[in-house]
Amino acid sequence: MPLVSTAPLLASAAERRAGLGAFNLVNVETAEALVAAAEQTGLPVILQISQNCVAYHGSRLAPLARFAQALAEGSDARVALHLDHAEDADLAREAVDLGFGSVMYDGAKLPFDENVATTRGVVAHAHDAGVIVEAELGEIGGKDGAHAPGVRTDPDEARSFVADTGVDALAVAVGSSHAMTSREASLDDSLIGRLAEAVPVPLVLHGSSGVSDDGIRSAIRSGITKVNVSTHLNGFFTRAVRERLADEAVVDIRKYLGPGREAMTAETARLLRVFAEA
Repeated sequence: MPLVSTAPLLASAAERRAGLGAFNLVNVETAEALVAAAEQTGLPVILQISQNCVAYHGSRLAPLARFAQALAEGSDARVALHLDHAEDADLAREAVDLGFGSVMYDGAKLPFDENVATTRGVVAHAHDAGVIVEAELGEIGGKDGAHAPGVRTDPDEARSFVADTGVDALAVAVGSSHAMTSREASLDDSLIGRLAEAVPVPLVLHGSSGVSDDGIRSAIRSGITKVNVSTHLNGFFTRAVRERLADEAVVDIRKYLGPGREAMTAETARLLRVFAEA
Protein backbone atom coordinates (compact mmCIF):
# COMPACT_ATOMS: atom_id res chain seq x y z
CA MET A 1 0.00 0.00 0.00
CA PRO A 2 1.14 3.61 -0.36
CA LEU A 3 3.06 5.21 2.47
CA VAL A 4 0.76 6.11 5.35
CA SER A 5 0.83 9.34 7.30
CA THR A 6 2.79 9.34 10.53
CA ALA A 7 0.22 11.46 12.37
CA PRO A 8 -2.57 8.88 12.76
CA LEU A 9 -0.10 6.16 13.73
CA LEU A 10 1.24 8.36 16.52
CA ALA A 11 -2.22 9.40 17.63
CA SER A 12 -3.47 5.82 17.76
CA ALA A 13 -0.45 4.60 19.72
CA ALA A 14 -0.71 7.49 22.18
CA GLU A 15 -4.41 6.84 22.74
CA ARG A 16 -3.76 3.15 23.42
CA ARG A 17 -0.67 3.89 25.59
CA ALA A 18 1.30 1.63 23.28
CA GLY A 19 4.71 2.09 21.70
CA LEU A 20 5.22 2.79 18.01
CA GLY A 21 8.45 1.39 16.56
CA ALA A 22 10.63 3.72 14.50
CA PHE A 23 13.71 2.10 12.96
CA ASN A 24 16.52 3.46 10.82
CA LEU A 25 17.29 2.07 7.40
CA VAL A 26 20.87 2.17 6.15
CA ASN A 27 20.65 0.33 2.84
CA VAL A 28 18.31 -1.79 0.73
CA GLU A 29 18.59 -4.86 2.94
CA THR A 30 17.88 -3.05 6.20
CA ALA A 31 14.84 -1.31 4.71
CA GLU A 32 13.54 -4.66 3.45
CA ALA A 33 14.08 -6.19 6.89
CA LEU A 34 12.05 -3.48 8.63
CA VAL A 35 9.13 -3.73 6.23
CA ALA A 36 9.20 -7.54 6.41
CA ALA A 37 8.90 -7.33 10.20
CA ALA A 38 5.83 -5.10 9.88
CA GLU A 39 4.33 -7.60 7.45
CA GLN A 40 4.99 -10.52 9.79
CA THR A 41 3.48 -8.84 12.84
CA GLY A 42 0.66 -6.88 11.22
CA LEU A 43 1.91 -3.85 13.17
CA PRO A 44 2.78 -0.45 11.70
CA VAL A 45 6.36 0.72 11.39
CA ILE A 46 8.07 4.04 10.85
CA LEU A 47 11.00 3.84 8.43
CA GLN A 48 13.55 6.47 9.36
CA ILE A 49 16.19 8.02 7.12
CA SER A 50 18.72 10.01 9.10
CA GLN A 51 20.83 12.93 7.97
CA ASN A 52 23.87 10.69 8.48
CA CYS A 53 22.32 8.08 6.18
CA VAL A 54 21.73 10.74 3.53
CA ALA A 55 25.37 11.81 3.78
CA TYR A 56 26.52 8.18 3.46
CA HIS A 57 24.55 7.86 0.23
CA GLY A 58 26.15 10.89 -1.41
CA SER A 59 23.95 13.54 0.23
CA ARG A 60 21.07 12.59 -2.06
CA LEU A 61 17.78 12.23 -0.22
CA ALA A 62 15.45 11.77 -3.20
CA PRO A 63 16.65 8.29 -4.28
CA LEU A 64 16.31 7.00 -0.72
CA ALA A 65 12.82 8.44 -0.46
CA ARG A 66 11.75 6.93 -3.79
CA PHE A 67 13.03 3.51 -2.76
CA ALA A 68 11.19 3.63 0.57
CA GLN A 69 8.01 4.70 -1.19
CA ALA A 70 8.31 1.86 -3.72
CA LEU A 71 8.99 -0.66 -0.95
CA ALA A 72 5.87 0.44 0.92
CA GLU A 73 3.75 0.30 -2.21
CA GLY A 74 4.77 -3.32 -2.77
CA SER A 75 3.80 -4.30 0.78
CA ASP A 76 0.55 -4.75 2.66
CA ALA A 77 2.16 -3.29 5.81
CA ARG A 78 1.42 0.14 7.21
CA VAL A 79 4.67 2.02 6.62
CA ALA A 80 5.33 5.66 7.39
CA LEU A 81 8.46 7.56 6.30
CA HIS A 82 10.31 9.87 8.68
CA LEU A 83 13.41 12.05 8.40
CA ASP A 84 15.50 11.50 11.52
CA HIS A 85 17.88 13.94 13.22
CA ALA A 86 18.07 16.58 10.53
CA GLU A 87 20.25 19.35 11.88
CA ASP A 88 19.96 21.02 8.47
CA ALA A 89 16.63 22.82 8.21
CA ASP A 90 16.87 22.80 4.41
CA LEU A 91 17.08 19.00 4.44
CA ALA A 92 13.95 18.87 6.58
CA ARG A 93 12.13 21.08 4.09
CA GLU A 94 13.31 18.87 1.22
CA ALA A 95 11.91 15.79 2.98
CA VAL A 96 8.56 17.53 3.35
CA ASP A 97 8.53 18.31 -0.37
CA LEU A 98 9.42 14.66 -1.18
CA GLY A 99 6.36 13.35 0.63
CA PHE A 100 7.70 12.24 4.00
CA GLY A 101 4.98 11.80 6.60
CA SER A 102 7.07 13.43 9.31
CA VAL A 103 10.44 15.08 9.83
CA MET A 104 12.60 15.60 12.85
CA TYR A 105 14.39 18.90 13.00
CA ASP A 106 17.14 18.60 15.60
CA GLY A 107 18.14 22.02 16.87
CA ALA A 108 19.20 20.74 20.28
CA LYS A 109 22.72 22.11 19.86
CA LEU A 110 21.36 25.63 19.43
CA PRO A 111 20.59 28.10 22.21
CA PHE A 112 16.96 27.78 23.31
CA ASP A 113 15.69 30.92 21.55
CA GLU A 114 17.46 30.06 18.29
CA ASN A 115 16.20 26.49 18.45
CA VAL A 116 12.65 27.81 18.87
CA ALA A 117 12.94 30.23 15.94
CA THR A 118 14.44 27.73 13.50
CA THR A 119 12.08 24.95 14.53
CA ARG A 120 9.11 27.26 14.09
CA GLY A 121 10.16 27.88 10.49
CA VAL A 122 10.41 24.16 9.74
CA VAL A 123 7.01 23.59 11.36
CA ALA A 124 5.38 26.27 9.22
CA HIS A 125 6.68 24.70 6.01
CA ALA A 126 5.75 21.18 7.11
CA HIS A 127 2.26 22.03 8.30
CA ASP A 128 1.49 23.75 5.00
CA ALA A 129 2.04 20.31 3.41
CA GLY A 130 0.19 18.33 6.08
CA VAL A 131 3.43 16.92 7.50
CA ILE A 132 4.14 16.67 11.21
CA VAL A 133 7.36 17.71 12.94
CA GLU A 134 9.33 16.13 15.76
CA ALA A 135 11.90 18.20 17.60
CA GLU A 136 14.40 17.62 20.37
CA LEU A 137 14.77 19.44 23.63
CA GLY A 138 17.36 18.49 26.19
CA GLU A 139 20.50 16.94 24.83
CA ILE A 140 20.56 13.14 24.54
CA GLY A 141 23.96 11.70 25.40
CA GLY A 142 26.30 10.04 22.96
CA LYS A 143 25.35 11.71 19.68
CA ASP A 144 28.64 12.46 17.92
CA GLY A 145 30.13 13.60 21.21
CA ALA A 146 28.04 16.78 21.03
CA HIS A 147 25.47 15.96 23.68
CA ALA A 148 26.45 15.92 27.30
CA PRO A 149 25.56 12.77 29.27
CA GLY A 150 23.36 13.39 32.25
CA VAL A 151 21.37 16.24 30.73
CA ARG A 152 17.62 15.98 31.26
CA THR A 153 14.69 17.75 29.62
CA ASP A 154 12.99 20.25 31.91
CA PRO A 155 9.15 19.91 31.86
CA ASP A 156 8.55 23.66 32.12
CA GLU A 157 10.96 24.36 29.28
CA ALA A 158 9.35 21.57 27.26
CA ARG A 159 5.90 23.08 27.76
CA SER A 160 7.15 26.47 26.58
CA PHE A 161 9.04 24.99 23.62
CA VAL A 162 6.04 23.03 22.31
CA ALA A 163 3.75 26.05 22.69
CA ASP A 164 6.21 28.40 20.98
CA THR A 165 7.09 26.11 18.05
CA GLY A 166 3.92 24.13 17.35
CA VAL A 167 5.81 20.84 17.04
CA ASP A 168 3.78 17.64 16.91
CA ALA A 169 6.12 15.30 18.83
CA LEU A 170 8.97 15.90 21.25
CA ALA A 171 12.13 13.86 21.71
CA VAL A 172 13.20 14.13 25.33
CA ALA A 173 16.36 13.42 27.30
CA VAL A 174 15.41 11.04 30.12
CA GLY A 175 18.51 8.88 30.58
CA SER A 176 19.18 7.14 27.27
CA SER A 177 22.19 7.63 25.00
CA HIS A 178 22.70 7.16 21.29
CA ALA A 179 24.80 4.34 19.84
CA MET A 180 24.89 2.17 22.97
CA THR A 181 25.82 -1.46 22.27
CA SER A 182 24.71 -2.72 25.69
CA ARG A 183 21.20 -2.36 27.12
CA GLU A 184 22.14 -0.87 30.48
CA ALA A 185 20.65 2.63 30.40
CA SER A 186 18.38 3.53 33.29
CA LEU A 187 15.48 5.81 32.37
CA ASP A 188 13.83 8.35 34.64
CA ASP A 189 10.20 7.19 34.46
CA SER A 190 9.11 9.85 36.91
CA LEU A 191 10.49 12.55 34.62
CA ILE A 192 8.79 10.90 31.62
CA GLY A 193 5.49 11.10 33.49
CA ARG A 194 5.99 14.78 34.31
CA LEU A 195 6.90 15.54 30.70
CA ALA A 196 3.83 13.69 29.44
CA GLU A 197 1.69 15.84 31.71
CA ALA A 198 3.49 19.02 30.69
CA VAL A 199 3.12 18.78 26.90
CA PRO A 200 0.10 17.92 24.71
CA VAL A 201 2.13 16.00 22.09
CA PRO A 202 3.55 12.45 21.98
CA LEU A 203 6.95 11.91 23.54
CA VAL A 204 9.78 10.22 21.66
CA LEU A 205 12.55 8.09 23.13
CA HIS A 206 15.85 8.24 21.27
CA GLY A 207 18.79 6.02 22.17
CA SER A 208 16.45 3.10 22.87
CA SER A 209 19.11 0.59 21.78
CA GLY A 210 20.65 1.04 25.21
CA VAL A 211 17.43 0.28 27.09
CA SER A 212 16.19 -3.18 28.07
CA ASP A 213 12.80 -4.55 27.05
CA ASP A 214 11.47 -3.99 30.56
CA GLY A 215 12.90 -0.47 30.61
CA ILE A 216 11.16 0.37 27.35
CA ARG A 217 7.89 -1.15 28.53
CA SER A 218 8.05 0.97 31.67
CA ALA A 219 8.87 4.10 29.66
CA ILE A 220 5.87 3.50 27.42
CA ARG A 221 3.61 3.06 30.41
CA SER A 222 5.01 6.31 31.81
CA GLY A 223 4.25 8.29 28.65
CA ILE A 224 6.65 7.49 25.77
CA THR A 225 4.93 6.84 22.44
CA LYS A 226 7.50 6.70 19.62
CA VAL A 227 10.49 4.43 20.27
CA ASN A 228 13.56 4.88 18.06
CA VAL A 229 15.95 1.96 17.62
CA SER A 230 18.97 1.72 15.31
CA THR A 231 22.23 0.47 16.84
CA HIS A 232 20.59 -2.56 18.49
CA LEU A 233 19.18 -3.79 15.19
CA ASN A 234 22.39 -3.04 13.31
CA GLY A 235 24.12 -5.32 15.79
CA PHE A 236 21.90 -8.25 14.82
CA PHE A 237 22.55 -7.60 11.15
CA THR A 238 26.30 -7.28 11.64
CA ARG A 239 26.68 -10.37 13.81
CA ALA A 240 24.87 -12.48 11.23
CA VAL A 241 27.10 -11.13 8.47
CA ARG A 242 30.22 -11.72 10.55
CA GLU A 243 29.20 -15.30 11.25
CA ARG A 244 28.58 -15.98 7.57
CA LEU A 245 31.90 -14.43 6.56
CA ALA A 246 33.73 -16.82 8.87
CA ASP A 247 33.54 -19.11 5.84
CA GLU A 248 36.29 -17.61 3.68
CA ALA A 249 34.84 -19.31 0.60
CA VAL A 250 31.86 -16.95 0.67
CA VAL A 251 32.28 -14.12 -1.83
CA ASP A 252 28.75 -13.59 -3.14
CA ILE A 253 27.45 -10.48 -1.38
CA ARG A 254 23.95 -11.95 -1.24
CA LYS A 255 25.22 -14.92 0.76
CA TYR A 256 26.05 -12.73 3.76
CA LEU A 257 23.74 -9.76 3.41
CA GLY A 258 20.78 -12.13 3.19
CA PRO A 259 21.40 -13.67 6.64
CA GLY A 260 21.92 -10.16 8.01
CA ARG A 261 18.55 -9.11 6.66
CA GLU A 262 16.86 -12.18 8.15
CA ALA A 263 18.40 -11.56 11.58
CA MET A 264 17.28 -7.94 11.57
CA THR A 265 13.77 -8.91 10.48
CA ALA A 266 13.37 -11.36 13.36
CA GLU A 267 14.55 -8.91 16.03
CA THR A 268 12.54 -6.02 14.58
CA ALA A 269 9.39 -8.16 14.68
CA ARG A 270 10.10 -9.07 18.29
CA LEU A 271 10.58 -5.42 19.26
CA LEU A 272 7.40 -4.34 17.49
CA ARG A 273 5.46 -6.84 19.61
CA VAL A 274 7.21 -5.69 22.81
CA PHE A 275 6.31 -2.05 22.11
CA ALA A 276 2.72 -2.81 21.12
CA GLU A 277 2.04 -4.93 24.21
CA ALA A 278 3.69 -2.67 26.77
